[in-house]
This record gives sequence, C-alpha cells and structure tokens, in this order.
Amino acid sequence: MNKNEFAGFDKDEYVPIMKDESMALLSKFCAENKPKRILEIGTYIGFSASVMLSACDGNLVTLEKNADNAKLAQKNLSSFGDRAKVILTDAFDYIVRQDIEKFDLIFLDGPKGQYINYLPYLKNLLNDGGLLIADNVYFHGLVRQEGAVKHKLRTIVVNLRKFLKAITTDLDFETTIFDVGDGVSVSKKRGGH
Repeated sequence: MNKNEFAGFDKDEYVPIMKDESMALLSKFCAENKPKRILEIGTYIGFSASVMLSACDGNLVTLEKNADNAKLAQKNLSSFGDRAKVILTDAFDYIVRQDIEKFDLIFLDGPKGQYINYLPYLKNLLNDGGLLIADNVYFHGLVRQEGAVKHKLRTIVVNLRKFLKAITTDLDFETTIFDVGDGVSVSKKRGGH
C-alpha cells in the first residue's frame, strides 16, 4: 500500500501516518482475527483504515474530529464502499453513547493523552475475544525514558504510562506490547467476564 497515493499525503511535511512496522503488525492481526466490526479512533486521512479493510472483509467505523481530514478520508476510503464509514465527531462523544453495537477490533490512534480516559468505554464496546490495538504507546520514546519530561508533554506521557499499566494489569485483558514503530499494545479481551 503506497502512502503517496493517498489524497492529503504530502511527504514534504509531517503527517501522522503509521510507521511501516506498526502497519504490518496491524495488518497481520486483522488478517488473523478476521474482525467483522472494527472501530478506529483517529482517522486522519484514512491510511490505517485502508490497511485494516484490506486485510479482512469486515466493516469499519472510523472517528475523526477534523472536517478536512474526514473529507480526505472519505475520498481515500471510497473504494471500500459501504464497508467504511467515516464519522465526523469527537471520539469521546461517540464512545460514551449507549446505543452502539460492539466491535471485534478497536484501533486506538487518537489523542495519546486520552487513551486512559477512553479505556473503560472501549473495553465495554469490545466483544469477548476482541482486540484493542493502541498505536504510539511509547510516544517518541518518552514513556520509557527515565527522568524529567518537558512540561508541555508531561501529561501525555503520564497518561500513557497509566494506560499501559491499566491494560497490562487488567485481568480482563491479555496484553502484549510490541517494540515496533513507536510502540504498539495489543490487548485481547478474555471471554466470560
């Protein structure tokens, strides 16, 4: 899959698109687990959504709060037809709703400082046996770094550390953290809880 073919991708400026190793891992888990319903938090221009949809035959709902990005994502995902649904919304407003069907796979790639706040809601939205995959859990390596973190990044780093502790100690999840890209956590929800 070529990132340069995506509308809105400009290799001369920074764009938050998945690193290749993380993308390969996401594709592998989608292919192996064959999720029927996928939720993505943080669409950007739809690249990771296309990775997931290409690896399985499920349907995907992706949440994006930036209207320009959502429009580009809609264009980039149009080849998947009704399998891809881009919703322009704040992720938190969506995941707290009570009328949502559960998902087999949730890909978390939105605001890193919010992962810990999203977690209880995402856990509730995940089917037993489903996967919660979170990208950038090392946040440029700062999460594993010893010592002081710059003030403007401190809250994000502290919250990501809380998120990693929560998903690795929650008995309802079996979690592995992969040392690829900027850190990817994969948590499988155990059945019968």
